[in-house]
Parts: sequence; C-alpha cells; structure tokens
Amino acid sequence: MEFDEVVRRRRMVRGYDPDRPVPPELIDKIVRHGLRAPSAGFSQGWSFLVLTELADRDLFWSSTAYGAGDPGGWLDRMRTAPLIVVALSNKSVYLDRYAETDKGWTDKAEAHWPVPYWDIDTGFAALLMHLTAVNEELGSCFFGVPADRVEEFKTAFGVPDEFNPVGALTIGYRGDDKRSPSLKRGHRPVDDVVHHGRWASAAEA
Repeated sequence: MEFDEVVRRRRMVRGYDPDRPVPPELIDKIVRHGLRAPSAGFSQGWSFLVLTELADRDLFWSSTAYGAGDPGGWLDRMRTAPLIVVALSNKSVYLDRYAETDKGWTDKAEAHWPVPYWDIDTGFAALLMHLTAVNEELGSCFFGVPADRVEEFKTAFGVPDEFNPVGALTIGYRGDDKRSPSLKRGHRPVDDVVHHGRWASAAEA
C-alpha cells in the first residue's frame, strides 16, 4: 500500500473479527516498526506489553474497565480484538540520558524539559505500529488507560513502578464496526490550524 493511501485510510477501528488472530509474523513486524520511532537523545525510554492470549486480554479489560458503563457499545466491540499492545514510557531513562556528558545538563531535573518527551516519543512509536497495522489491512485503535485504573493495571501485569502506560492499541482484522459519532464534527479547515510565518487570527485573514 502506498504511504498516501495508508494515511487516507487511517482511522480508529473499534470492531474486530474475534475468529481471525493476527499472525505472529505480522505482530513482530508491527512491533519492530514501532521501535523505529525517533526518541530524544536516542533514549528509547519505552516498553511495549504485547497481549495475545485470551486470559491476558481479559485481564487487561478487567483491570482497566471504565466505571461509567459502555455508551454506544464501543467497549464490547473493542474487546473482540485478538491483539492488544500497551505502550509504556519511562521518564527516568530520559533524565539519566540527558545527564550524560554529551548532553550538557549536570543534573536530572525534570524542569529542563518543556514537555514530557518520554510520553511523546512513546506515542510516536504507537503511531508507527498503528500505521503498520493499516498498511497490513488490519484495523487498529489507540486509547488511554483510565487514570484511576493505572495502578490496578500495573499491578495486574507486574509493570515496574518507573513505567507508565501512555495508551493501548487494539489490533485485528475488521469486524462489526461503527463509525464514531465524533467524526460528524469533520476536519477543521486547514487555514484554522496551519499558520505560515506568524499566527494569523480569523479576523486578520
């Protein structure tokens, strides 16, 4: 598939065929492509929890379940995904890396960082996995672990304290899916979000 087509076809898929597992060679390809993502200082402060066994996937859903129910049935459809990849970031790896001699900082203060690049870079990696899934004609959806369930999730899977989930990808062959009602909002006009040279308001345009 051409890259332009991958980008055009990319969307969040919330329904999967539960009877078609993702072949191991595709899982390996998806994960390895994610590891090609850029990272500040080539820190690579990320890890990925790959869940294919039914018991592990059930544990993921039970440990991260949303408490407010399932409006629209999207969560029931997501549970049919045969593959879940949880993307986790490790801030300490970045703080240690930038305290090394080639980076110039003499301490590990988080205040040096204008934004949490450990989370951003891990998100880049997840996006590459998502796009790889699209390229392989799979469906995929990226979503967050509820804040009040992070510790329960980490305990359930023995995730070390220094790692935190940035989000999870469900991946599988498309099944019964419904387009998100949020798509009715449409894309914002390019001129509203892209600014050349200086920030121009609508009143100035």
